[in-house]
Amino acid sequence: MMDLFELIERLVSVHGPSGDEGEIRETISALAAPYADEVSTDTLGNLIVHKRGPGPKVMFAAHMDSIGLIITHVEPEGFLRVGRLGGVSPREAVYTPVRFRNGVRGTLVPEEKADFGKLKLDECYVDIGARDREEARRLVQVGDTAVYDSPCFVSGGTVVSPYLDNRVSCAVLLAALERLREPENDLYFVFTAQEEVGLRGGKTAAWAVAPDCGIAVDVTDVDDTPGSSRSGTVQLGKGAAVTVMNSSVICHPAVVAALEETARTQGISAQRDILRSGGTDAGAIHTAGAGVPTGGISVPCRYIHTPVETASLADVEACVRLTAAFGQKKLLF
Repeated sequence: MMDLFELIERLVSVHGPSGDEGEIRETISALAAPYADEVSTDTLGNLIVHKRGPGPKVMFAAHMDSIGLIITHVEPEGFLRVGRLGGVSPREAVYTPVRFRNGVRGTLVPEEKADFGKLKLDECYVDIGARDREEARRLVQVGDTAVYDSPCFVSGGTVVSPYLDNRVSCAVLLAALERLREPENDLYFVFTAQEEVGLRGGKTAAWAVAPDCGIAVDVTDVDDTPGSSRSGTVQLGKGAAVTVMNSSVICHPAVVAALEETARTQGISAQRDILRSGGTDAGAIHTAGAGVPTGGISVPCRYIHTPVETASLADVEACVRLTAAFGQKKLLF
């Protein structure tokens, strides 16, 4: 498999907003297949990659969908009105190039008289250069989805890109899967659908897999930028973030302890992650069935849900190592 940055760059370039994950699912499936015993897709569109082992069932879940836009109306002049798929902030997204699944490109623009301080998505439109409604409809249709079309690049030791949330964690699972040879546990690497619109894929996947332990792999907000609001506890460059709590889950103490003990014994840099707002697939996994002991491994990330999300490549590598080591570790709970 390619190196970590190349893998991230490949994944963030693929179309896959919530509900339209077909292309990213196919891409991940092709990358995972050489290292898996079984690859399947469920009704909701989750990709389930099984690597057999003799021990308990451990489910690692990283959502493959991204936030995005969906066309709702085409104006007579050829401009597109759009709705949001997940947590799109118009103030963070305006003047950003966007790309539709068929390759048509445009720019999200605010109306001239809109109040930027109170900007709503209804006051924005996508300009694809169409001269009128008829030309626009030859290029795109109501219901088509668009994603940010910003570059992915390395700056120092960081990667800057749209959709590190959560393609960077998909890269973590793929890299960990490649490194595992004969795991002690029965491993399920699940690339979930529709997380950004309500943890939907994680819910159905957890019920289907019925794991003995669940680990949500995602990004998490940081507390290392000027004027930080202290909404998170982690920093870039300090290693993998072991989830203690976020707004969707209070992680099982035994799982938190096992992850921290694994990091300690393997010499993996790690830090505790408490997030005041925002959730992960752990929120869906831990209440599945009669309940699942659940934890989380997260990549610290700046500027989440913007076109310039930023993460440390060293932290990504720490998350790969922790995921692989935990998958190999024989669970005692």
